Parts: sequence; structure tokens; C-alpha cells
Amino acid sequence: MLPIILASIAVIVLIIASLTDIKTREVPDWINFSIIPLGLGIRLIWSLSTNDYSYIIEGLVGFSAFFILALLMFYTGQWGGGDSKMLMGLGALIGLPYQFLSSNINWLIEPLPSFLINTIVVGSIYGFVWSIILSLKNRKKFLKEIKKTTQSIAKLSKIMMVLFVILLFSTLLIQDIVIKILVILLIVFIHGSFYLFIFIKAVEKSCMLKYVKPTEVTEGDWIAKKIFVNKKYIAGPKDLGIEKKQLNQLINYYKKGKIKKVLIKVGIPFVPSFLIAYLFTLWIGNILLLFI
Repeated sequence: MLPIILASIAVIVLIIASLTDIKTREVPDWINFSIIPLGLGIRLIWSLSTNDYSYIIEGLVGFSAFFILALLMFYTGQWGGGDSKMLMGLGALIGLPYQFLSSNINWLIEPLPSFLINTIVVGSIYGFVWSIILSLKNRKKFLKEIKKTTQSIAKLSKIMMVLFVILLFSTLLIQDIVIKILVILLIVFIHGSFYLFIFIKAVEKSCMLKYVKPTEVTEGDWIAKKIFVNKKYIAGPKDLGIEKKQLNQLINYYKKGKIKKVLIKVGIPFVPSFLIAYLFTLWIGNILLLFI
């Protein structure tokens, strides 16, 4: 009964958060912060009523695991604050058995590790598809940027192509067919990742950066270019999201006519990928198990 209740709450929250993320490009803190006490609170009540404290312990372990992961993703600039907070709440809702490192437990079938792996797989595909859509919607800017980028790394591209051909031919020396196929796949993957990186960077520069008035900036937005007023630093990319104090300074300088517009990075609404990944987890479990 408890898993059904928690799963239902997770799905409802993810649907609401996904719609909000798509519409406004942010998830309100009340949504993110409410699911943490909600998940842990329900688990605590269930533990007290059944005299089985494994439920609350699993919630705390799940929250702790995703708390660490969320901090890592946020401070490395991979996710925004809203995505990271949502992950913490989902950790509390889904939970993780405290014996998950035991050899007696197959962690691949546990809901939380399954959700994490599904998020990585679904998130990669989701982000790539979204990038393609953005490049098509802004194709003139994108084509201009991709041309500029490829010209700037023309020599590196030629070197990569030569290495690619040499490495492929070197696989002829490998006798074991299985190892040969794996090495070829690895070479193709590395080479493809190089051009994928170029594509993503071109999408970011041509489709995800825009100038806005300081009054249009919201707390947590990513500032893409350093902002100085009278040689005084106000905000920039290293801040990992603008804080309220910095935002108030920007607005004050804007009213005084010292700042007209600022360059911000408009991120991809990533919460929908959490929803898709979680539905996959409920439906089929761990995606990796389909290929094992």
C-alpha cells in the first residue's frame, strides 16, 4: 500500500512540476521543498503505525544519496537549482534500502538505482531531441554558429579524422571478434562524442543565450556574461544562478540607467525527463535489464 501511495504522489508532483518547468522554465520552491517532508512524513507515520522503522530509514537513505548527487550535479553546472531540489525530494519518496550495498541485494532492480539509471538514459535522449528542436526553430542562427565553430577547429577536426581512420585500421590486428567489435564501437563513440560536443555548444550559443532586461531576470537564472558596474563585479557565470541580493542590485542599477540588458542562459526544461524516467521505472523497471 505504501509504495502505491508514494508512487502516486511522485507522479502527481512530477506532472505539475513538468508543466511548470515547460511553461516558466523553473519549478517553484514550494513544490520542491514540500515533497521532502511529505515523503519522509508519510514514511514516519507508516513506520510508527506498523512498528517497522525500515520505511523511514529507507526514505532518509534515499534522500541522503540523492542529496549528495544533487549537490554534485548543481555545483558542476549540469543541473539548475530546481532540478537538484526535485531530485532530493524524489529520493525521499522513492527511498533506498539501507542494505543496498549488501551482496544479497541486486541493486539493479531496486527502484531508486533503476530511476537514476533511467534518468541518465532518458535524460540523454531527451536533451539531444530538445537540442535538435531548438536548432531547427533557430536554424539561421544555429547554422551561422555551427559554421563559425567548425571553421575555428578545422585543424583539430582533420587531426581527429586521421586518428579515427588510423584507429579503425589498427583494429585489423585484433583477432578476437568480440573485442574487435567493442573497440570499434568505443572508437566510434569517442569520435561521435567530439562532434556531438560541437553540436551542443553551437545550440547553446545560438539558441540558449538571450539578452533581457534586469526586471525580467528571476532568482536562480544563469548569467552567461560577467556584469560589472564601475568596475564592481555584480554577477556572472561562476555564480551558478543569480541570488536575490545580486538581482536587487541589477534592478537598482537598471533603474539608474547603468545597466540596460544582461545576457542569460535559458536552460532546457529537464524535469519532464524525470517524469518519463520515473514512468519507465514503474512500468519496466531498470532500462539496462532489457539489454542484459
